[in-house]
Amino acid sequence: MVKTLNNENFEQETSKGVVLVDFWAPWCGPCRMQSPIIDELDEEMGDKVTFAKVNIDDNEKLSEEFRIMSIPMLLIKKDGQIVDTLIGLHNKTKLIDVLNKYI
Repeated sequence: MVKTLNNENFEQETSKGVVLVDFWAPWCGPCRMQSPIIDELDEEMGDKVTFAKVNIDDNEKLSEEFRIMSIPMLLIKKDGQIVDTLIGLHNKTKLIDVLNKYI
């Protein structure tokens, strides 16, 4: 199940293993297209990767901390360290290729 992260739980939930965080907003069209792809990946790869979402409208502190200028923005962390950032809409194949580098 894709986790919902916020200002309070972000650090703890992204500190271990490989985590893909989708920074999004309800008004963002490409974000709404990215979301089902993230859900599919969670079903297929959820045993190896944690998938999470951050609503930037509700979590301005995180938006500022990560300097979110364009969404969707996908942040990949491994053991608490940022290892990759993807901006814009990405297809499933591209995301699988990127995630496999860190698993």
